[in-house]
Amino acid sequence: MRHNKKFNHLSRTADHRHAMLANMAISLIMHKRITTTLAKAKALKKYVEPLITRCKDDSTNSRRVVFSYLQNKEALKELFGAVAQKVGDRPGGYTRIIKLGTRQGDAAQVCFIELVDFDENMLKAPKAEKKTRRSRKSSAPKTAPAAEEVKAEEAPAAEAPAEEAKAE
Repeated sequence: MRHNKKFNHLSRTADHRHAMLANMAISLIMHKRITTTLAKAKALKKYVEPLITRCKDDSTNSRRVVFSYLQNKEALKELFGAVAQKVGDRPGGYTRIIKLGTRQGDAAQVCFIELVDFDENMLKAPKAEKKTRRSRKSSAPKTAPAAEEVKAEEAPAAEAPAEEAKAE
């Protein structure tokens, strides 16, 4: 019976799967975004998020545990340095998976997985206000004073040339 055996084996042996996930995790940490298939990205998310949580506590034991998974000193430095600073106050959800469509050759679903705090495009975009039925009423008075201010500014400018013409 398959009780509590839910993770995706990815059609690989255990050693091959662990090596592949470790290599993908190193690439994700070093490059902050990688393109892969959807199944591998979901498996990588479950693999790398506990490691990022572990890097918040910069102790010798944490470094040894993470190094046992990654086996790469440069990735370890990056993870405990820049990545730990960015995700220090985040309670979880360190990665984001964005689907890109299907691959031409084998029609596999392709996506990219990225570290959330390192995507400059998403960080710069202002968050859109949630629109509800009631928000339309409150937004209408906000636009009205702006229109009145423009009319008030135009009115004295239009009157000034007329006054000058009368003076002559």
